[in-house]
Order: sequence, then structure tokens, then C-alpha cells
Amino acid sequence: MQAAHRRLALLKALSLAGVVFTVGVILLGAWTRLVDAGLGCPDWPGCYGALVVPDEGQALAHSPNSPLESAKAWMEMIHRYVASALGLLVIALVVLGWSLRRHADYPWWVSLGLLGLIMVQGAFGAFTVTLKLWPQVVTLHLLGGLGVMLVFLWLHLRLRRCASGNLTLGGVAPPRRRLTPLWGLAAVLLVIQLALGGWVSSNYAGIACQGFPTCNSQWWPALDWSEGFHLTQSVGPNYLHGQLHAEARSAIQVGHRLGALALGLAVLALWARYRRERALRGPLVGLVLAYAGQFSLGVANVLMWLPLWLALLHTAGAVALVLSLALAAWRWRSLEPISTRSQPITQQKKEWVHV
Repeated sequence: MQAAHRRLALLKALSLAGVVFTVGVILLGAWTRLVDAGLGCPDWPGCYGALVVPDEGQALAHSPNSPLESAKAWMEMIHRYVASALGLLVIALVVLGWSLRRHADYPWWVSLGLLGLIMVQGAFGAFTVTLKLWPQVVTLHLLGGLGVMLVFLWLHLRLRRCASGNLTLGGVAPPRRRLTPLWGLAAVLLVIQLALGGWVSSNYAGIACQGFPTCNSQWWPALDWSEGFHLTQSVGPNYLHGQLHAEARSAIQVGHRLGALALGLAVLALWARYRRERALRGPLVGLVLAYAGQFSLGVANVLMWLPLWLALLHTAGAVALVLSLALAAWRWRSLEPISTRSQPITQQKKEWVHV
């Protein structure tokens, strides 16, 4: 049993490291995209057919139509190296957790889900290159990275809960509160807003609207919604710097702004509805502050014409927003269900004996 607890402590530390590591991979990927290094290597998984960035002669012999830019190629390869290391971390979590898979409340299926998700994310990384930065793939790749981070966090929280209880075979986990429709609405709107943000970035529509809150000095300018959100457009030779005309990009930017407004209303509704629950005050305040910071960064990016460092901070703000909502939702589920509060203490202890 002592060996099992030591292994559980190691898994808990590795899962937390995975959260931090994934944040780094997301930001590194965002920087790669922002400096136009997404096609720094025209092939995958190597770079001009090599595992490291080759010299100009080797690159020219491999891909005559893709001139080598060493700085961009190295940026792309560093991102791949770090992402591969993250995959190895996930494999280690699965291998180390094998012997604990039958213990009560051990999140074995979460570990397997994380392994499957990291494999899908790797495939999207390959498609990002082979499909020449097709916006659909780039957006899904961003959402996949955030999904990996979220599952790492969920795994860590589950491992913490498991470590705080009795590590025994079988048993019944304590009851958890179900998420209400309001939590679900906030989560759906956050996913939509993240997808819209990825769509803005992959279509190079970050400054399609000059000024805020108006767009190009108009409250409702000419917008081409059908072209801006046409999900089956061709990619041409590649999608670097985008292919959409101004009105389509403006529609994407306006859509992102409307999504931000809807998400803000949902966040405020969560705060107004549950702020009186003492255990939720801290997480909800953190969520509101994360939204306010992200909203401010979005406005600043428009007004300052999208400087690289500020665009990277905007990605970091999206990460903070996802983590804040996840932690608030976890705290909600961890609170004692209302249906059990009226039960005698002895009855609750009897039901939770395996916690």
C-alpha cells in the first residue's frame, strides 16, 4: 500500500507538470503561428527530410519550391520537439498508472482518454503542415491543445482527490453535484469563443476591424458572413497570410466580438447566481477577472494593431480563462450535494466510507 501511495504522489506531480508543460506548448505554438513559421518546414515529422534543420543545400535538394528560412524552420522544429516530449509524458502517466487502475476512484479512463487525445492532437499537427495552414485544421489544432491542457488538469484534480481518500479496491465514490444548465451554457459559449478566436487568427482577421467598439468607424459595416464562415473553401498553394477579402475578415472579427459579449454575460450570470456560496466566491472572482483581462487584451490588440507580444498574451489569456472556468466547475462539483445535507452525519459517513 505504501508503494501505491508513493506512485500516486508521483502521478499527481507528473499530471501537474503536464498542465504547465501543455501551457508552454500552446504558447510556443501560438508564437510559431504569429511569426509565420507554421510552414517553416514544408514536411512532417522531419524538416526537409531530416530530424534537425538542414543546411540550404540539403533543403533545396529536398524541396526546391520551398526556400529554407532557418529561423522559422528552427522555431517549427522546437515546437515539434516540445510537443513530442509532452506525448512521452502522457505515455509515462499511462504506464505508471497501470498497476493502480483497479483502485477506487483512480482516474484510469481519464488517463486513457488523455492518451487518445494527444494522439489526435499530433495528427492535427501533421495536417496543419500537409494541408498548408488550412484554417479549419489550425483552429481544431488550437482547440485540441486547450483540450489536452484541460484533461491534464482534470486528471490532476482527480488524482488529488484519490490521494486524499483511502486507496482501496472497489468502493463507491462520494456523490458529486451535477453541473447546472448555466454551467453548461458558459462552457459551450467558451468553446465557441475559443473557436472564433482560432478562426480569427487562422484567417488573419485580427485587425480586420480598426477601432473599438466600432468596426472601421461604423457600428455595423459591410460584412460577408457567408464567405467569412465558409468551412469548405479551398486552400490554394497555401493559406499563409489568408485569402479572404476585407468584408469576410471583418465578419469574422465582428463574430468574435459578439461571442465575447455573449460569454461575458454568461460569466456574469454565473457570478450573480452563485456568489453567495462561500466556497465558490474565490473561483468565481478568478473567472470574472480572467474574462476581464482577456477582454482588455482583445481590445488592446485591435487598438495597438496586433503587436506580437500582445497577441501572445491574448493566447495566454485564453488559457487562463479555460483554467478558471474548469477550476470553478470542479469546485462546484466537489461541494456537498444538497440532497445529502439533510441526511444524518452517520448515514453520510456510511455512504462515503470509501472516500
